Amino acid sequence: MQPSVPALAPQHEQATQLARELRGIDWLQLLEAWGLRLLAALAIFVVGRWLARRLSAGLGRVLGRASVDSTLSGFLGNIAYAVTLVLVIMTALAAIGIPTTSMFAVLGAAGLAVGLALKDSLSNIASGVMLIVLRPFRAGDHVIAAGQEGVVLEIRVFQTRLRALDHRVIILPNSQVTTAPIINYSSLPQRRFEVTVGVGYNDNLQQAREILLRIANDEPLVLDDPAPVVRVLNLGESSVDLVLQAFVANGDFIEARSRVVEAVHNQLIANGLSIPYPQRDLHVYHSDADGRPIADILLRGVADDGDRAPKQAPPAT
Repeated sequence: MQPSVPALAPQHEQATQLARELRGIDWLQLLEAWGLRLLAALAIFVVGRWLARRLSAGLGRVLGRASVDSTLSGFLGNIAYAVTLVLVIMTALAAIGIPTTSMFAVLGAAGLAVGLALKDSLSNIASGVMLIVLRPFRAGDHVIAAGQEGVVLEIRVFQTRLRALDHRVIILPNSQVTTAPIINYSSLPQRRFEVTVGVGYNDNLQQAREILLRIANDEPLVLDDPAPVVRVLNLGESSVDLVLQAFVANGDFIEARSRVVEAVHNQLIANGLSIPYPQRDLHVYHSDADGRPIADILLRGVADDGDRAPKQAPPAT
């Protein structure tokens, strides 16, 4: 069915009016006004981004010359780049003519909503900043963090990565790391190990002490300063416990302790000293109803039966 002419008349009038309005626009003036603004905004963004990168790289070099940790310098460089880039974008938008005040208000409201929705992630970010700024440990340190032991691989904004001693990768949220005790074995150049050994009560303690000190002094990985010491630790149930304390370099801890433990076992036995193990003597007593030991009753019964005279046969009738 063909549309009627009266139905098309309003649409035709609207199109005609739109064409008149478009012909009335000074496109050259509009291009000059907005084109220059767009070019200025683009130039501000390009130059500002280049300056942001240069600022981040320069800050990283300055912190590197100041012997600042690489993790901290990288983090601060990224923060400087992000802040500078946000300022550049706002300046470019202002050059176009977009009011930045309202945009800041919108971004603030959006940031509040996002912060409430991602409060756990923001907690990890805050904890990551604390770890990077306060530096309780660095990459390569041997630590126990959040109950996990390993070597620190990397400290990120959200996570901390550890390499366990069996070469498993452990990823910990930063909020768990900062809220739990942190034990850093690598913060000091030296580390002390202890070897506890028990000797018999009949053994010569002075001889045992001399043997332990000789083992520590003969081990090349054990440091002379502080000097190794041997102390009496405890009077146990079946042994006198001695403890050997010696310092080694951090990297030699496992190997040095293993050598010393093996030498302690071999030298004590070779010199006639004993390494007793827990043991108990158990005595069992059985009693009759009247309280007499059953063993006495059995022995007396056997003795009475042996001493008793044989019964005489009744006389023949």
